[in-house]
Amino acid sequence: MLYVDIPTRNEFSLLADKRADACVSIYLKTTPVTQNTQASRIQMGNLIKEAQAQLEEAAFDKRRLGALLDGLNDLLDDDKFWRFQANSLAVFATPDSIRTYRLANDLTSIVQVADRYHLKPLFRAITFPHSAFILALSENAVRLFEMNADLPAVEVKVPGLPKDVASSVGRAPSNERVFSSRVRGNEGHNVRLQQYVRQVDAALRPILAGRETPLVLAATGRLADLFKQICSYLNLLPETIAESPDHLTEAELTTRTRPVLDNAYTQQITDIKALFEKRVAERRTTTDISDAARAATFGAIQTILVNIDSVVAGFVDEETGAVSFVDKDDAEAYGIVDEITARAFSNGATVLGVRKEDIPGGQDLAAILRYPH
Repeated sequence: MLYVDIPTRNEFSLLADKRADACVSIYLKTTPVTQNTQASRIQMGNLIKEAQAQLEEAAFDKRRLGALLDGLNDLLDDDKFWRFQANSLAVFATPDSIRTYRLANDLTSIVQVADRYHLKPLFRAITFPHSAFILALSENAVRLFEMNADLPAVEVKVPGLPKDVASSVGRAPSNERVFSSRVRGNEGHNVRLQQYVRQVDAALRPILAGRETPLVLAATGRLADLFKQICSYLNLLPETIAESPDHLTEAELTTRTRPVLDNAYTQQITDIKALFEKRVAERRTTTDISDAARAATFGAIQTILVNIDSVVAGFVDEETGAVSFVDKDDAEAYGIVDEITARAFSNGATVLGVRKEDIPGGQDLAAILRYPH
């Protein structure tokens, strides 16, 4: 079983805004198999020592360093914490605070020390969270499930959700007074399916409001078509589990949902890369780090793909976006692409954390700009 803490976009914004005399960011490969966590804890200890060495070389205040190390080593020694893990662990620590996220994604183990957190790998969890809502919809029943990573789907209780078509909209008796003749016969059944679907959509709204989690529909025939037409949730995926959900268990729904999510993410990257190629002729793209830094500083980036595994050390001027590269990644320098990512995100850009092979030209980043440069 995976134990995951997917960061929200609001949490990411708070982390991105954090500044301190020492911000330590640790990404670590972990395992959900409790008896195999020893290797992860040893690696965690090595990364803590690496952070300590960087800060000692920078002549960091010894008392502040002691407080930072106490927090990190307390986490390292917490047996109960290490008993419940996922595929990766992100740790963000200062001498005054420590925050952790257990992630479903497989991330490269790394430690970064600067006056701000290194957050680019965390965007992988936001970009591809491996979580979804599943709506199992039929004339006989309707259920909402939530799944996270490799965990089986869990049913979500939805107040006001109809039980089925018959109990929610019933059938029109022959003497019923109606405003349209459309509610009798085959057409009448279609009208009542629409009424049923609208009730389902209305019940889901309070649950899904403000969420960005994909919604996967499991339904067949006319009901599937009607829900796609009526659904007000913008993150309903176009691909449907085209089987009657009445005969699918939670585990079977989860198994069928994962390839739907994978296909959606693949299509998202494909669409962005196609748009990038289109914008090249319009001079609205860049893969140059210096150009991207200036664009991010002035809110000119519309969409950006960033390589989550690389670190280009240096500094980005707060006002002009001018870049200064450094040869040594120490406790003073930070990841330039990471800073570009944070600035683009704070200015409303769509940011996707991907692998290098998904970036046009195999660069560290690829940005689509709001206007020509």
